[in-house]
Amino acid sequence: MADPAECTIKVMCRFRPLNNSEVERGDQYIPKFQGEESVVIAGKPYAFDRVFASNTTQEQVYNACAQKIVKDVLEGYNGTIFAYGQTSSGKTHTMEGNLHDPDGMGIIPRIVQDIFNYIYSMDENLEFHIKVSYFEIYMDKIRDLLDVSKTNLSVHEDKNRVPYVKGCTERFVCSPDEVMDTIDEGKSNRHVAVTNMNEHSSRSHSIFLINVKQENTQTEQKLSGKLYLVDLAGSEKVSKTGAEGAVLDEAKNINKSLSALGNVISALAESSGYVPYRDSKMTRILQDSLGGNCRTTIVICCSPSSYNESETKSTLMFGQRAKTIKNTVCVNVELTAEQWKKKYEREKEKNKTLRNTITWLENELNRWRNGETVPAEEQYDKEKASEALAVVELASGENMASTPNLPAGGRLTDVAKEKCEAELAKLYKQLDDKDDEINQQSQLAEKLKQQMLEQEELLASSRRDHESMHVELSRLQQENEASKEEVKEVLQALEELAVNYDQKSQEVEDKSRDYDSLSEELSQKASVLASLDAELQKLKEMTNHQRKRVAEMMSSLLKDLAEIGVTVGSNDVKPEGSGVIDEEFTVARLFISKLKSEVKTLVKRKKELESSQSESTKKIDENDKELAACQLRISQHEAKIKSLTEYLQNVEQKKRQLEENVDSLNEELVKISAQEKVHAMEKENEIQTANEVKEAVEKQIHSHREAHQKQISSLRDELDIKEKLITELQDLNQKIMLEQERLRVEHEKLKSTDQEKSRKLHDLTVMQDRREQARQDLKGLEETVAKELQTLHNLRKLFVQDLATRVKKSAEMDSDDTGGSAAQKQKISFLENNLEQLTKVHKQLVRDNADLRCELPKLEKRLRATAERVKALETALKEAKENAARDRKRYQTEVDRIKEAVRAKNMARRGHSAQIAKPIRPGQPPIASPTHPGVTRPGGGIFQNNQSAMSIRGGVKQDKNSS
Repeated sequence: MADPAECTIKVMCRFRPLNNSEVERGDQYIPKFQGEESVVIAGKPYAFDRVFASNTTQEQVYNACAQKIVKDVLEGYNGTIFAYGQTSSGKTHTMEGNLHDPDGMGIIPRIVQDIFNYIYSMDENLEFHIKVSYFEIYMDKIRDLLDVSKTNLSVHEDKNRVPYVKGCTERFVCSPDEVMDTIDEGKSNRHVAVTNMNEHSSRSHSIFLINVKQENTQTEQKLSGKLYLVDLAGSEKVSKTGAEGAVLDEAKNINKSLSALGNVISALAESSGYVPYRDSKMTRILQDSLGGNCRTTIVICCSPSSYNESETKSTLMFGQRAKTIKNTVCVNVELTAEQWKKKYEREKEKNKTLRNTITWLENELNRWRNGETVPAEEQYDKEKASEALAVVELASGENMASTPNLPAGGRLTDVAKEKCEAELAKLYKQLDDKDDEINQQSQLAEKLKQQMLEQEELLASSRRDHESMHVELSRLQQENEASKEEVKEVLQALEELAVNYDQKSQEVEDKSRDYDSLSEELSQKASVLASLDAELQKLKEMTNHQRKRVAEMMSSLLKDLAEIGVTVGSNDVKPEGSGVIDEEFTVARLFISKLKSEVKTLVKRKKELESSQSESTKKIDENDKELAACQLRISQHEAKIKSLTEYLQNVEQKKRQLEENVDSLNEELVKISAQEKVHAMEKENEIQTANEVKEAVEKQIHSHREAHQKQISSLRDELDIKEKLITELQDLNQKIMLEQERLRVEHEKLKSTDQEKSRKLHDLTVMQDRREQARQDLKGLEETVAKELQTLHNLRKLFVQDLATRVKKSAEMDSDDTGGSAAQKQKISFLENNLEQLTKVHKQLVRDNADLRCELPKLEKRLRATAERVKALETALKEAKENAARDRKRYQTEVDRIKEAVRAKNMARRGHSAQIAKPIRPGQPPIASPTHPGVTRPGGGIFQNNQSAMSIRGGVKQDKNSS
């Protein structure tokens, strides 16, 4: 394994061209480029690893930024590329571009192509497994773009303290097309929005992770590398983007996470002791990319417009701070068993040498402490340590008796030296064996002790869980019993509802019959009203005719009065003229009395019609109220049935889950108890062989399996009963829906009849207007008659005065003619009586007209109230229709959702097929699986239509079966 090495983060800067809105606004192009590594903004230079002008192509950006990272990842290093910058600065264009355009594609699709091109050109002994993940950080929540049901994933750490997203979908791929399909699928699920600065503004940070594992089939060397491709959302100013509502909340979260990223960069640049990785989920995921084991490249995207100068300077300062960060990178390699063994041997030899040195030095130190003088040839020397070490060990060891005696001079002969070396080698070998055995036993003891502790903890937790499960199960059973009782009550309520529904339907039928009879009666009344209107028209014509006759009579009366005055003045009174005047006055009086009686009959008929109309409207309102109450009760019972069925389904699902959990816990409990028995029996030496232990465990598992099967069968029976009950409830609900449809049809009929009645009522209002016009004409006629009568009264007074004067004069002139004055007095008294009768009739007509005028506002008010009631009923009917349609649609969607959930649960019970990764071998692109991308048949081979596994080695296609 290579030693760790430090490397700084590479920062590339890219400026986009001016867009259309900036050109139309007349913004200036502010950057000035100095070579390929520096740019000047407002007189201040900014230096980076590479600066790209606005005319830089996508291929040039890729070659400078990402081409080397692809090689590093395939060599076992981790890599990260992410784009940072203001919104609408070109980050998504840089990272993705046009995914399927060879010239316009960005870094991500080019990396995908390059990875597979490198793989196809590498050594034939290598095998690659590539899996990808695609997720976004939206509103500070991690959302899986390949499985939209995973909306709030969490960040964990592996055994090497490297953060990863737990539960994120990992999809195995074996060709660039499969990777691009995965990118297209995830991109379609990403959050975007329209702002004032960008038509497709990214509202989330997207992270595309490529995990590459390779294995050398000859040396069994394994390397792994991860590549993070991050497209950050842009920082925003609300005054420029015009964000509102949900887009404003997204902008707040985006700016918050980017601020956390800036704080992390600042802390790393200043070598602070605390780096706030945990302030944001994005910085938590990128913890290894910023200051960890990763080769990181940051592409800062900037706007060249003077309108965005402050944001561009802020982005460039961010890039300069990030350029000072150093990462510690090393190869991610998995050692083989042989390499581990060699490493262990080297460490063991090193340990042995150190132990020998320590022993030698301790012996020398003890001799010095005891007051002896150690000669120079016996002192510690690295060159002579291996030769003299055997003597020291033989002198201080417990096997001194088996070693040959030393000569008196302290020197060893060659034979004794050879024997000592042989014995020493033998002892070393035994010591090594014992050390190995001790290490193995100690490791085994530690493992067993750790396992025992874990098992005890697991047993205690399982017991607690088992007790909680028992409590939960008892509670669920009680809830189940309560729900059963509630279902029984619901069924009883449904039966009562059905009975009440039959009664109400019968009542509705009776009311409809009453309504029909009332409508017929109303039609009869309308016909009578029409006839009355015709009679009123005739009366109007008659009054016009009578008015003409009255005028003629008045004119003739005035003529007659003038003639009478002339005759009286000339004393030529004709007694036969008085009879004609009497006849005319009697005719007028009779006509006026007839007119009065007809008006009274019309008023009486009108009052009768109004009373019948008010009664019919009251009955219609009562019927509508009862119908609305019935519909409300039906909808309430339907909603209650629906909620109860959903509650039953949820209870059943919870019960099944808890029973499965209880079964799994029981199995684990049995296994744990079996292991405890095994350990106890091993301690007490009661079990002699492992076969007996295995048989005991198998018997317990078999008995537990039989109990589990019985429990499953009972649960299935109960499930069948519940399904039958659900089907019965669905049938009952279907019947209720049919009844509701029938009621709706009847309601439609009632609505049509109601519309017909409203039309007739409109006709009645028109007729009422005509009657009002007739009243106005009659009023004018009355006023004219009153004026004529007033003039007649004045003329009468003048005539009486003139007649009295003339009578006096005639009496004075002719005192002998007494009979003529008596006749004149009789005529005058007759005329006065007729005038008094006419004035009385006029006063009676005026009073009747005033009464009719007082009744007219009441009739108009009733007519307006009827029209408003009809409109309210129409709007209520329309709302009821819309509510029924919405309820029907909601019910259908809920049924579809329940079906989908049941289908998904059934599929989950059947179990998921294992996803087997395809190995990718150098040579040429592999052929995709005919069943599913990223999934192969068992064995990991790549299958064609003839089901033969093919691989490419050394540039020549070979058949594995033939080779």
